[in-house]
Amino acid sequence: MRYVVGITMDKRGRDAVSLALTLAQSTLTSHPVELDLVHVIRGVPPEQAVSKPEREFQKLCLEEAQQWMAKTHDLIPKTIHSTTSVHFSDSMATGLIDKATERPCDLIVVGAASHGPLRRFTVGSVANALLHSSPVSVALAPSGYLPPSRLTRLTCALGMRPGAEVALNVATQSSVLHDVPLRLISLIAFDARSGAAETTDAASDHAKKLLVRASQSVDNATEVMVDVAHGRSIESAIDTLTWDEGEIVLIGSNRLARRQSIFLGTTANKMLRSLPVPMVVVPRFPAPESTADDDISI
Repeated sequence: MRYVVGITMDKRGRDAVSLALTLAQSTLTSHPVELDLVHVIRGVPPEQAVSKPEREFQKLCLEEAQQWMAKTHDLIPKTIHSTTSVHFSDSMATGLIDKATERPCDLIVVGAASHGPLRRFTVGSVANALLHSSPVSVALAPSGYLPPSRLTRLTCALGMRPGAEVALNVATQSSVLHDVPLRLISLIAFDARSGAAETTDAASDHAKKLLVRASQSVDNATEVMVDVAHGRSIESAIDTLTWDEGEIVLIGSNRLARRQSIFLGTTANKMLRSLPVPMVVVPRFPAPESTADDDISI
């Protein structure tokens, strides 16, 4: 497995490394993870610059980035295979996608915007671009994320519209890979005029069907549970749930997403700004070069 980790010279880079390590250290020994630490410099390499001032500036940026990457690399335990690289591109998001698509990649990991509140998300321009265009899954670490001693649970948020099957497949395979329980959640937002009871009953029935399917998929390899949360908004529904320090949430892409691409929908955006734990968004359909036979995990 391979994770591309977006490294910035601020706390977002540290948050991304923390999340990448949390995931990498919890995988089974039969599926070791390679961390590809990538820093992106906007523009062209020094040798391609058209003027001397630009060449000197890009060279200075490259030297500074290389020093930072060397320090970051020292944070990675020797037991995890890792590499560092500095990539020149029009934007960080484009550069990370370029590196992710060079060869098979399972996940791009980035930090939330550096001005976000502690342990909450504020989506910056880089994360926003990735969450609307990446061909591989994207993991986003909340601001100030501290790696837990171990990953304790994987939660998968599922709606009742077509397309949830991909997220469920990734969630079941990933829970077995990381040897953690899987929780399936259905979030319901309603107002006083809506048919709250009918909506809740329909969501509960749907969740129970998914529970049976997920339980069959993991074949007793791990525990599977289900929660249906409701409130006047998605945010209030999320607040009714309990969250572990070592938990990660996985969601699928909006049904409007292009095939083999991520597109973050309205509900997922609301979730993103309310969650106190990391979130992983998977493409609408798994990219064929990631793994074979739709066997995809994070």
